[in-house]
Amino acid sequence: MSVQLKGRDFLTLKDFTAEEIEYFLKLSADLKDKKKKGIPMDVLRGKNIVLIFEKTSTRTRCSFEVAAFDLGMGVTYLDPSVSQIGKKESIADTARVLSRMYDGIEYRGYGQSIVEELAKCSDVPVWNGLTNEYHPTQMLADLLTIQEQLGRLKGVKLTYMGDARYNMGNSLMIACAKMGMHFTACAPKRYFPDEALIKQCEEYAKESGATLRFTEDVEEGTKDVDVIYTDVWVSMGEPDNVWVERIKDLTPYRVTMDVMKNAGENAIFLHCLPSYHDHKTTIGKQIGEKYGLSELEVTDEVFESSYSRVFDEAENRMHTIKAMMAATLGAFENE
Repeated sequence: MSVQLKGRDFLTLKDFTAEEIEYFLKLSADLKDKKKKGIPMDVLRGKNIVLIFEKTSTRTRCSFEVAAFDLGMGVTYLDPSVSQIGKKESIADTARVLSRMYDGIEYRGYGQSIVEELAKCSDVPVWNGLTNEYHPTQMLADLLTIQEQLGRLKGVKLTYMGDARYNMGNSLMIACAKMGMHFTACAPKRYFPDEALIKQCEEYAKESGATLRFTEDVEEGTKDVDVIYTDVWVSMGEPDNVWVERIKDLTPYRVTMDVMKNAGENAIFLHCLPSYHDHKTTIGKQIGEKYGLSELEVTDEVFESSYSRVFDEAENRMHTIKAMMAATLGAFENE
């Protein structure tokens, strides 16, 4: 497979062809296999990257850092208390300064416009670790997990349950449309993705053979599908007062064992994490006790069941991020 990815930014899967996404996944699987076998892959020794985190994250930080270390790179982490991006220093100036010092820049934070401007003004690849609108590194992990568990991507039926207006719903719809998968958003109508993005994904779907479906009916939306996916109902940075509205609107769309049985015995459950499936987290306990709920977007029964592949998915964040960095930094350009 001949693809040219060196020097490319990684901002959204809209920017990549199905063939290029397949290359990322193939490289991810290869690097994962080599890591399991203990084969060193420090092919980027001497390079350095910087991680800008305006929103903190366990999986994203650990994935980038371990992946970078495995590739032989040095890492600088800038947390919300350290980064001056957009505060004391403009986004453009930040990009120009950091790209003189580093070989790659990761940004995890708020508006997509921020990571887009970083990329525009940077001389090195810029990678989107999450914005309000898109979460492309999560998509590579999800696609790799689905491919590993089901043996294919083409024709897979995936249903996203919950608020599909933001990064996860948007990105899953794009990924499915690009890869010939059948996407369903199952939620109240006002939680469907943006109409302009739907139209864009419909164009991708015409080429790949994918289909897009939007329904408020849980039984219809989850019947005989291969993958059930959900996320927390309130994202980081949103005000606490939206919990009342989201709980009222989205509780009927909680992933329960009835939902999984409706999907079928071979279906899998995915979640990008963290998850409020019990009261073992501070927020989960506070919200649960305040509103009289023992679990939120997914039941503990499903989360801990044989349907669940969430920890395979979480591990794959590291392998796919490693592949994405290696490809865009040209680690294997001569192979």
